[in-house]
Amino acid sequence: CCRFVYNRALDVKKSAYAKTGKTVSWAELSRMLPAWKRNPETSWLAQVDSMALQQSIRDLDRAYKNFFRRVREG
Repeated sequence: CCRFVYNRALDVKKSAYAKTGKTVSWAELSRMLPAWKRNPETSWLAQVDSMALQQSIRDLDRAYKNFFRRVREG
């Protein structure tokens, strides 16, 4: 479930950047979780601890920051 949320959040970030040139924050992604849980196709996410799902979004955010920090540093 955490990997699914991580990958879905990654897709949202990539799509938003492609459309607007701006990224989506972890807080915005975290606010999307309840809608993902209510969606009939992904309602199984409601059975998982919400803190674990939120942590996967934080992990994605940290990975993004680390990647771009390393790119800036060369």
